[in-house]
Amino acid sequence: MPKYDYIALDQKGNETKGSIEVASQNEAIGRVKEMGLFPTKIVEAAKVQEKSSVKKAKGAARGAPVKGAKKGGALNFEIKIPGLSGRVKPKVLTTFTRQLATLVDAGLPLLRGLRVLEKQERNANLKKILGELSLSIEGGSTFSEGLAQHPKVFNKLFINMVKAGELGGVLEVVLKRLAEFSEKAQKIKGKVKAAMFYPVAVMIVAGGILILLMVWVVPQFQQVFAGMNMTLPEFTLIVLGISNAIKNHIVVTFGIVVVVVIIFLLIINKTKLGRLLWDKFTLKMPALGPVISKVAISRFTRTLGTLVSSGVPILQALTIVKETSGNVIVGAAVGAIHESVKEGETITAPLEAANVFPPMVISMVDVGEQTGALPEMLLKIADNYDEEVDNAVAAMTSLLEPIMIVFLAVIVGSIVIAMFLPLIALMNGIDSTGGKGGGVD
Repeated sequence: MPKYDYIALDQKGNETKGSIEVASQNEAIGRVKEMGLFPTKIVEAAKVQEKSSVKKAKGAARGAPVKGAKKGGALNFEIKIPGLSGRVKPKVLTTFTRQLATLVDAGLPLLRGLRVLEKQERNANLKKILGELSLSIEGGSTFSEGLAQHPKVFNKLFINMVKAGELGGVLEVVLKRLAEFSEKAQKIKGKVKAAMFYPVAVMIVAGGILILLMVWVVPQFQQVFAGMNMTLPEFTLIVLGISNAIKNHIVVTFGIVVVVVIIFLLIINKTKLGRLLWDKFTLKMPALGPVISKVAISRFTRTLGTLVSSGVPILQALTIVKETSGNVIVGAAVGAIHESVKEGETITAPLEAANVFPPMVISMVDVGEQTGALPEMLLKIADNYDEEVDNAVAAMTSLLEPIMIVFLAVIVGSIVIAMFLPLIALMNGIDSTGGKGGGVD
């Protein structure tokens, strides 16, 4: 009868290792569960030894260093190809989390689930990481310890929730919550991006049309006006001056715009003051400000609610929320909440002092604290604000459409009017001359 080595967690979250002799891996899982343990890894002892031998043989064949072998001979090069190392897109990571949650919930051991997902994964970065995670778990590390080795892909929220799930023996529940959290975050982000796409597209088209008119159409009218020997209206002169400036200095103008944008982005991303002012402006700006504020509140409440409901200690959860808030103003408010809770006070007072969260959010959090149902209340707030973001985005999109059309019409119309004002004045002068001549005859 084959022998299986297992690693499992007891009811207190302590790790236990051992071996049992059973007919199959499924029977081994059942036997470990009957012992009151939660299995995290079950492998056949013979296979583990065989894999270890094969890896050593392959390593020796490639000239890779093996334990106990002397270094020397060939040099080992690690070539990093752009696009095959670094981060994984949030959408790909969300799909992986949902699939792993489904496999673990179905009773599949974690290690086997990772191997299955590794085989079918198309993303090169994630495929490589899954292989490294499997090796890490085979080597005796926990899943959260393996995730911590890839901070560019798995943030502190992901790692700490998995760690809490391992300690509490509810890894499948935590993975489900992580998948739901990621899916909702991607959904909100997608809706905001979709709302921004239309005005950005219209602005690009308007800019293209404006450059075409100023560089090619307006100079044609300027040549016509030059042969008329007439005094041009002030508005026409302004448009002609702008046209000449753009036409003669288009490369310099484009370069200045690019430099200004780069400096602006550097100030925002690299300086604390710049980031603070930008985040404050985004929360207060017209039209988009309320939507961004609601997204920030939804993100804060959902992250904190998900962490606390998964068993992460409140102080540790607040630290993670602060680092993943994405907004300096909200992050500062969370920092104040952390200090308040650390001193044994409530969350409500610093929430109110931040001047970021509406009275309804503060009241609901207060009720959640008093009733002992803070995680549930935070998730309800998040769901409510997700719905409000949906409505706000829909309203903003319907409002922006006519505004952008009017904006484009005003720009193009102003240029057309400026070009036709001298022609209208010339025609009026011809009519007046013709009328006087008719009276003399």
